Amino acid sequence: MSLLSVRNLCKNYGALEVTRNVSLDVAPGELHAIIGPNGAGKTTLIGQLSGQNAPDSGSVSLEGRDITRRSMAERVRLGLARSFQITSILPRFSVLENVAIAVQARSGSSYRFFAPVAQEAALNDAAMAALADAGLEDRAGLRASALSHGEHRRLELAIALATQPKVLLLDEPLAGTGGEEAEAFVQRLRALKGRYATVLIEHDMEAVFALADRISVLVYGEIIASGSPEVIRNDPKVRAAYLGDEEAA
Repeated sequence: MSLLSVRNLCKNYGALEVTRNVSLDVAPGELHAIIGPNGAGKTTLIGQLSGQNAPDSGSVSLEGRDITRRSMAERVRLGLARSFQITSILPRFSVLENVAIAVQARSGSSYRFFAPVAQEAALNDAAMAALADAGLEDRAGLRASALSHGEHRRLELAIALATQPKVLLLDEPLAGTGGEEAEAFVQRLRALKGRYATVLIEHDMEAVFALADRISVLVYGEIIASGSPEVIRNDPKVRAAYLGDEEAA
């Protein structure tokens, strides 16, 4: 059974075909990675899934409901959360306040400046749960501006989790991280596996092959292969078009 279903998505910019008849399914609890060379159309595709970019044709369905023409905000309320673009980090606010504001927005209310989020126990509890999932509970009282780059990425993940998503869309969450910070993020994603369906776009092949249940390969706007990590690793078309001689284990 598919939780997220994409059928024949197309997006053109003038004569340039950025996505061409892209179809894929994401099952409940599945981590589905989308890989491909630069310029393959990955970011445009995730923009179409999140509602940032309207497709020229094709459809996107969530739990059997057509959401193709729904706005980004409507998709978030329905359970489709794109990390790093749901909201802006507020650097002068605490880590806890940043996530609590996302909890509050998910409930349909707006931030109240004369009733600080920090005084709302229900918001705090939900926010702390999201921070724990992101491995940042010990950073709750810090200003967001005090976080490292990798912790900033995990805060963005916590904000996404605070919206109570059914599907997470993660667009290159490891970009700019390395070493211990990258490993910490991978461990967070591994711990979340099975709880959320996840679409992951990522250039770090070691992380992709360690995490993914299924991988789709996008080249020149088309999916040329889709299958388990082992199937993708050994597909000659994929190796020729993208992986090359790189050891992706």
